[in-house]
Amino acid sequence: MTLHAELHRHLGGSVVPRVLWRYFDRHNAEMVNRFQEYSEFEEFYTRPRNTLNEYLELHTLVESVQTVETLPYFIYRLMRGAYVFENLAYLELRYTPYLRTPEHLEQSERIDLMAEIVQVVGKASQISDCPIVTSQILCMHSRLPYEVNRAIVDLAAGMREYVCAIDIAGGDDCIGERLEEFVGLYQYARSIGIKTTGHLYETTSGCYPELLPYLMRIGHGIQIPLKYPELLPEVARRGQCLEVCPTTYLKTGTLQDMRQLKVVFDRCFEAGVDIAICTDNAGLHNVRLPFEYENLLTLDIIDFRQLQACQNAAFRHAFAWPYGEQPAQMLNGLLQHESVGALVN
Repeated sequence: MTLHAELHRHLGGSVVPRVLWRYFDRHNAEMVNRFQEYSEFEEFYTRPRNTLNEYLELHTLVESVQTVETLPYFIYRLMRGAYVFENLAYLELRYTPYLRTPEHLEQSERIDLMAEIVQVVGKASQISDCPIVTSQILCMHSRLPYEVNRAIVDLAAGMREYVCAIDIAGGDDCIGERLEEFVGLYQYARSIGIKTTGHLYETTSGCYPELLPYLMRIGHGIQIPLKYPELLPEVARRGQCLEVCPTTYLKTGTLQDMRQLKVVFDRCFEAGVDIAICTDNAGLHNVRLPFEYENLLTLDIIDFRQLQACQNAAFRHAFAWPYGEQPAQMLNGLLQHESVGALVN
Protein backbone atom coordinates (compact mmCIF):
# COMPACT_ATOMS: atom_id res chain seq x y z
CA MET A 1 0.00 0.00 0.00
CA THR A 2 1.35 3.40 -1.00
CA LEU A 3 1.02 6.21 1.53
CA HIS A 4 0.68 9.72 0.18
CA ALA A 5 1.50 13.32 1.08
CA GLU A 6 -1.00 16.09 0.24
CA LEU A 7 0.58 19.56 0.11
CA HIS A 8 -2.24 21.72 -1.25
CA ARG A 9 -5.69 21.28 0.27
CA HIS A 10 -7.99 24.08 1.35
CA LEU A 11 -9.95 23.63 4.55
CA GLY A 12 -13.07 25.14 2.99
CA GLY A 13 -12.94 23.20 -0.26
CA SER A 14 -12.13 19.91 1.49
CA VAL A 15 -15.70 19.41 2.74
CA VAL A 16 -17.32 16.75 0.54
CA PRO A 17 -20.85 17.50 -0.70
CA ARG A 18 -22.60 14.86 1.41
CA VAL A 19 -21.07 16.10 4.67
CA LEU A 20 -21.93 19.71 3.89
CA TRP A 21 -25.48 18.75 2.91
CA ARG A 22 -26.00 16.89 6.18
CA TYR A 23 -24.81 19.91 8.10
CA PHE A 24 -27.22 22.18 6.22
CA ASP A 25 -30.05 19.67 6.70
CA ARG A 26 -29.61 19.92 10.47
CA HIS A 27 -28.75 23.59 10.84
CA ASN A 28 -29.74 25.61 7.78
CA ALA A 29 -33.24 24.94 6.45
CA GLU A 30 -33.04 27.98 4.17
CA MET A 31 -30.11 26.48 2.27
CA VAL A 32 -31.72 23.04 2.03
CA ASN A 33 -34.96 24.50 0.71
CA ARG A 34 -33.11 25.95 -2.28
CA PHE A 35 -32.80 22.41 -3.65
CA GLN A 36 -35.45 19.74 -4.12
CA GLU A 37 -33.05 16.92 -3.29
CA TYR A 38 -29.42 16.19 -2.51
CA SER A 39 -28.44 15.43 -6.11
CA GLU A 40 -29.32 18.99 -7.12
CA PHE A 41 -27.12 20.38 -4.37
CA GLU A 42 -24.20 18.12 -5.35
CA GLU A 43 -24.48 19.20 -8.98
CA PHE A 44 -24.51 22.87 -7.95
CA TYR A 45 -21.58 22.43 -5.56
CA THR A 46 -19.29 20.46 -7.85
CA ARG A 47 -20.05 21.75 -11.37
CA PRO A 48 -17.32 23.64 -13.26
CA ARG A 49 -17.26 27.45 -13.15
CA ASN A 50 -16.27 29.85 -15.91
CA THR A 51 -13.52 31.71 -14.08
CA LEU A 52 -11.34 31.41 -11.00
CA ASN A 53 -13.17 34.28 -9.29
CA GLU A 54 -16.55 32.64 -9.85
CA TYR A 55 -15.13 29.38 -8.51
CA LEU A 56 -13.77 31.08 -5.39
CA GLU A 57 -17.26 32.33 -4.50
CA LEU A 58 -18.05 28.77 -3.44
CA HIS A 59 -15.51 29.06 -0.64
CA THR A 60 -17.64 31.70 1.04
CA LEU A 61 -20.45 29.15 1.31
CA VAL A 62 -18.30 26.90 3.48
CA GLU A 63 -16.34 29.62 5.30
CA SER A 64 -19.60 31.01 6.67
CA VAL A 65 -20.33 27.76 8.53
CA GLN A 66 -16.78 26.85 9.59
CA THR A 67 -16.78 28.54 12.98
CA VAL A 68 -14.89 27.83 16.17
CA GLU A 69 -17.84 25.67 17.27
CA THR A 70 -18.30 23.69 14.04
CA LEU A 71 -14.71 23.22 12.86
CA PRO A 72 -14.19 19.97 14.86
CA TYR A 73 -17.26 18.49 13.12
CA PHE A 74 -15.90 19.22 9.66
CA ILE A 75 -12.28 18.37 10.41
CA TYR A 76 -13.04 14.97 11.92
CA ARG A 77 -14.88 13.95 8.77
CA LEU A 78 -12.13 15.39 6.60
CA MET A 79 -9.43 13.45 8.43
CA ARG A 80 -11.44 10.24 8.48
CA GLY A 81 -11.93 10.39 4.70
CA ALA A 82 -8.29 11.27 4.08
CA TYR A 83 -7.12 8.29 6.12
CA VAL A 84 -9.63 5.68 4.97
CA PHE A 85 -10.09 6.59 1.31
CA GLU A 86 -6.85 8.36 0.35
CA ASN A 87 -4.11 6.61 2.35
CA LEU A 88 -2.65 9.94 3.42
CA ALA A 89 0.33 9.85 5.75
CA TYR A 90 0.82 13.63 5.63
CA LEU A 91 -1.58 16.52 5.11
CA GLU A 92 -1.14 20.29 5.03
CA LEU A 93 -4.42 22.16 5.47
CA ARG A 94 -4.53 25.76 4.32
CA TYR A 95 -7.07 28.45 5.04
CA THR A 96 -7.50 32.09 6.11
CA PRO A 97 -8.23 32.11 9.87
CA TYR A 98 -9.70 35.62 9.76
CA LEU A 99 -12.54 34.33 7.58
CA ARG A 100 -13.55 31.83 10.28
CA THR A 101 -14.22 34.60 12.84
CA PRO A 102 -17.63 36.33 13.30
CA GLU A 103 -18.27 38.90 10.57
CA HIS A 104 -20.15 41.29 12.87
CA LEU A 105 -17.09 41.97 15.04
CA GLU A 106 -14.60 44.78 14.56
CA GLN A 107 -11.44 44.00 12.61
CA SER A 108 -9.23 44.12 15.70
CA GLU A 109 -11.54 41.71 17.54
CA ARG A 110 -11.50 39.29 14.64
CA ILE A 111 -7.70 39.43 14.51
CA ASP A 112 -7.56 38.60 18.22
CA LEU A 113 -9.77 35.53 17.66
CA MET A 114 -7.60 34.02 14.91
CA ALA A 115 -5.30 32.25 17.39
CA GLU A 116 -8.25 30.33 18.80
CA ILE A 117 -9.21 29.19 15.31
CA VAL A 118 -5.68 27.91 14.66
CA GLN A 119 -5.67 26.06 17.97
CA VAL A 120 -9.06 24.47 17.33
CA VAL A 121 -7.99 23.31 13.85
CA GLY A 122 -4.73 21.96 15.25
CA LYS A 123 -6.31 19.99 18.06
CA ALA A 124 -9.19 18.70 15.94
CA SER A 125 -6.69 17.37 13.36
CA GLN A 126 -5.00 15.13 15.93
CA ILE A 127 -7.22 12.04 15.80
CA SER A 128 -5.95 8.81 17.29
CA ASP A 129 -7.87 6.54 14.91
CA CYS A 130 -6.68 8.53 11.87
CA PRO A 131 -2.89 8.71 12.35
CA ILE A 132 -1.93 11.35 9.79
CA VAL A 133 0.85 13.89 10.31
CA THR A 134 -0.82 17.27 9.82
CA SER A 135 0.13 20.92 9.83
CA GLN A 136 -1.48 24.20 8.80
CA ILE A 137 -0.66 26.80 6.18
CA LEU A 138 -2.16 30.17 7.01
CA CYS A 139 -3.33 32.09 3.96
CA MET A 140 -3.00 35.79 3.59
CA HIS A 141 -5.77 37.03 1.34
CA SER A 142 -5.51 39.25 -1.71
CA ARG A 143 -8.70 41.10 -0.72
CA LEU A 144 -7.99 41.59 2.99
CA PRO A 145 -6.34 44.71 4.44
CA TYR A 146 -2.61 44.86 5.09
CA GLU A 147 -3.17 44.87 8.87
CA VAL A 148 -4.99 41.54 8.70
CA ASN A 149 -2.40 39.93 6.44
CA ARG A 150 0.46 41.14 8.65
CA ALA A 151 -1.36 39.68 11.66
CA ILE A 152 -1.64 36.34 9.83
CA VAL A 153 2.13 36.27 9.28
CA ASP A 154 2.73 37.12 12.96
CA LEU A 155 0.27 34.42 13.99
CA ALA A 156 2.16 31.85 11.93
CA ALA A 157 5.36 32.88 13.68
CA GLY A 158 3.77 32.61 17.11
CA MET A 159 2.03 29.23 16.66
CA ARG A 160 4.66 27.06 15.02
CA GLU A 161 3.44 23.98 16.88
CA TYR A 162 0.42 24.08 14.55
CA VAL A 163 1.57 26.16 11.56
CA CYS A 164 4.26 25.27 9.02
CA ALA A 165 4.00 28.08 6.43
CA ILE A 166 2.09 30.98 4.95
CA ASP A 167 0.39 31.41 1.59
CA ILE A 168 -1.51 34.04 -0.35
CA ALA A 169 -4.96 33.12 -1.65
CA GLY A 170 -8.17 34.85 -2.61
CA GLY A 171 -7.85 35.37 -6.36
CA ASP A 172 -4.82 36.49 -8.31
CA ASP A 173 -6.04 39.34 -10.50
CA CYS A 174 -5.88 41.98 -7.75
CA ILE A 175 -2.46 41.09 -6.33
CA GLY A 176 -0.80 43.36 -8.86
CA GLU A 177 -2.46 46.45 -7.39
CA ARG A 178 -0.71 45.73 -4.06
CA LEU A 179 2.35 43.89 -5.31
CA GLU A 180 4.85 45.90 -3.28
CA GLU A 181 2.82 45.24 -0.15
CA PHE A 182 2.82 41.48 -0.64
CA VAL A 183 6.52 41.42 -1.53
CA GLY A 184 7.16 43.16 1.79
CA LEU A 185 5.03 40.65 3.69
CA TYR A 186 6.88 37.72 2.14
CA GLN A 187 10.23 39.36 2.85
CA TYR A 188 9.16 39.80 6.45
CA ALA A 189 8.02 36.19 6.71
CA ARG A 190 11.30 34.84 5.35
CA SER A 191 13.28 37.13 7.67
CA ILE A 192 11.68 35.53 10.73
CA GLY A 193 12.08 31.97 9.46
CA ILE A 194 8.56 31.24 8.20
CA LYS A 195 8.28 28.86 5.25
CA THR A 196 6.39 30.10 2.22
CA THR A 197 4.20 29.09 -0.67
CA GLY A 198 1.82 31.20 -2.74
CA HIS A 199 -0.96 31.01 -5.31
CA LEU A 200 0.90 32.27 -8.36
CA TYR A 201 0.96 31.50 -12.08
CA GLU A 202 -2.30 29.56 -11.76
CA THR A 203 -4.02 31.69 -14.40
CA THR A 204 -2.64 34.16 -16.91
CA SER A 205 -3.78 36.95 -14.56
CA GLY A 206 -1.61 35.74 -11.69
CA CYS A 207 1.90 35.93 -13.10
CA TYR A 208 4.06 38.00 -10.76
CA PRO A 209 7.78 37.19 -11.11
CA GLU A 210 8.57 39.73 -8.36
CA LEU A 211 7.16 37.31 -5.76
CA LEU A 212 8.89 34.16 -6.97
CA PRO A 213 12.22 34.70 -5.12
CA TYR A 214 10.41 34.61 -1.77
CA LEU A 215 8.57 31.31 -2.30
CA MET A 216 9.82 27.89 -1.29
CA ARG A 217 6.96 26.25 -3.20
CA ILE A 218 4.63 27.64 -5.85
CA GLY A 219 0.89 27.08 -5.50
CA HIS A 220 -0.14 25.76 -8.94
CA GLY A 221 2.46 27.56 -11.08
CA ILE A 222 1.29 25.90 -14.30
CA GLN A 223 1.58 29.08 -16.36
CA ILE A 224 5.36 28.99 -15.88
CA PRO A 225 5.89 25.90 -18.07
CA LEU A 226 2.91 26.81 -20.29
CA LYS A 227 3.65 30.49 -20.98
CA TYR A 228 7.01 31.35 -19.41
CA PRO A 229 9.25 28.26 -19.76
CA GLU A 230 12.31 30.54 -19.70
CA LEU A 231 11.70 30.83 -15.93
CA LEU A 232 12.05 27.09 -15.31
CA PRO A 233 15.87 27.01 -14.93
CA GLU A 234 15.66 29.62 -12.15
CA VAL A 235 12.79 27.74 -10.49
CA ALA A 236 14.94 24.61 -10.59
CA ARG A 237 17.96 26.47 -9.21
CA ARG A 238 15.94 27.68 -6.22
CA GLY A 239 14.67 24.14 -5.58
CA GLN A 240 11.07 25.28 -5.81
CA CYS A 241 8.27 22.75 -6.22
CA LEU A 242 5.05 23.30 -8.16
CA GLU A 243 1.85 22.26 -6.37
CA VAL A 244 -0.16 21.09 -9.39
CA CYS A 245 -3.87 20.40 -8.82
CA PRO A 246 -5.17 18.83 -12.06
CA THR A 247 -8.95 18.91 -11.59
CA THR A 248 -8.90 22.53 -10.44
CA TYR A 249 -8.00 23.84 -13.87
CA LEU A 250 -11.07 22.26 -15.42
CA LYS A 251 -13.33 23.53 -12.62
CA THR A 252 -12.07 27.11 -12.97
CA GLY A 253 -12.05 27.26 -16.76
CA THR A 254 -8.27 27.74 -16.78
CA LEU A 255 -7.82 24.69 -19.02
CA GLN A 256 -10.32 23.02 -21.32
CA ASP A 257 -8.75 19.57 -21.29
CA MET A 258 -6.60 17.94 -18.63
CA ARG A 259 -4.30 16.68 -21.40
CA GLN A 260 -2.98 20.24 -21.67
CA LEU A 261 -1.05 19.44 -18.48
CA LYS A 262 1.26 17.10 -20.38
CA VAL A 263 3.29 20.13 -21.48
CA VAL A 264 3.52 21.20 -17.83
CA PHE A 265 4.88 17.86 -16.66
CA ASP A 266 7.16 17.31 -19.67
CA ARG A 267 8.80 20.73 -19.43
CA CYS A 268 9.20 20.54 -15.66
CA PHE A 269 10.79 17.08 -15.77
CA GLU A 270 13.11 18.23 -18.54
CA ALA A 271 14.15 21.31 -16.53
CA GLY A 272 14.54 19.43 -13.24
CA VAL A 273 11.61 21.18 -11.54
CA ASP A 274 9.76 19.09 -8.97
CA ILE A 275 5.97 18.70 -9.05
CA ALA A 276 3.75 17.56 -6.20
CA ILE A 277 0.33 16.38 -7.39
CA CYS A 278 -2.43 17.75 -5.14
CA THR A 279 -6.22 18.06 -4.94
CA ASP A 280 -6.67 21.73 -3.94
CA ASN A 281 -10.38 21.38 -3.10
CA ALA A 282 -11.20 17.70 -2.89
CA GLY A 283 -14.77 18.35 -1.70
CA LEU A 284 -15.67 20.88 -4.37
CA HIS A 285 -14.29 18.53 -7.00
CA ASN A 286 -15.57 15.26 -5.54
CA VAL A 287 -12.12 13.88 -6.47
CA ARG A 288 -9.65 12.41 -4.02
CA LEU A 289 -5.88 12.29 -4.42
CA PRO A 290 -5.55 8.70 -5.76
CA PHE A 291 -8.04 9.58 -8.49
CA GLU A 292 -5.93 12.57 -9.52
CA TYR A 293 -3.07 10.11 -9.96
CA GLU A 294 -5.25 7.70 -11.90
CA ASN A 295 -6.59 10.39 -14.22
CA LEU A 296 -3.08 11.58 -15.11
CA LEU A 297 -1.98 8.03 -15.85
CA THR A 298 -5.10 7.09 -17.82
CA LEU A 299 -4.78 10.15 -20.04
CA ASP A 300 -1.05 9.42 -20.64
CA ILE A 301 -0.06 12.77 -19.17
CA ILE A 302 2.54 11.03 -17.00
CA ASP A 303 3.85 7.49 -16.69
CA PHE A 304 4.31 5.40 -13.55
CA ARG A 305 7.94 6.45 -13.17
CA GLN A 306 6.98 10.11 -13.28
CA LEU A 307 4.10 9.50 -10.89
CA GLN A 308 6.49 7.98 -8.38
CA ALA A 309 8.82 10.94 -8.80
CA CYS A 310 5.95 13.32 -8.00
CA GLN A 311 4.92 11.26 -4.98
CA ASN A 312 8.50 11.33 -3.71
CA ALA A 313 8.71 15.08 -4.33
CA ALA A 314 5.63 15.65 -2.18
CA PHE A 315 7.35 14.19 0.88
CA ARG A 316 10.66 15.85 0.06
CA HIS A 317 9.02 19.31 -0.11
CA ALA A 318 6.60 18.77 2.78
CA PHE A 319 7.08 21.62 5.25
CA ALA A 320 6.45 19.58 8.40
CA TRP A 321 7.14 15.91 7.61
CA PRO A 322 9.16 15.00 10.72
CA TYR A 323 11.03 11.95 9.45
CA GLY A 324 14.14 11.53 7.37
CA GLU A 325 12.52 8.74 5.39
CA GLN A 326 9.30 8.36 3.46
CA PRO A 327 6.61 5.94 4.72
CA ALA A 328 7.48 3.22 2.20
CA GLN A 329 11.11 3.18 3.35
CA MET A 330 10.04 3.14 6.98
CA LEU A 331 7.65 0.24 6.38
CA ASN A 332 10.28 -1.70 4.43
CA GLY A 333 12.70 -1.25 7.31
CA LEU A 334 10.08 -2.44 9.78
CA LEU A 335 9.21 -5.51 7.70
CA GLN A 336 12.87 -6.42 7.25
CA HIS A 337 13.39 -6.11 11.01
CA GLU A 338 10.42 -8.39 11.68
CA SER A 339 11.65 -10.87 9.09
CA VAL A 340 15.08 -11.05 10.70
CA GLY A 341 13.47 -11.43 14.11
CA ALA A 342 11.35 -14.33 12.89
CA LEU A 343 14.41 -16.13 11.51
CA VAL A 344 16.29 -15.70 14.77
CA ASN A 345 13.39 -17.06 16.79
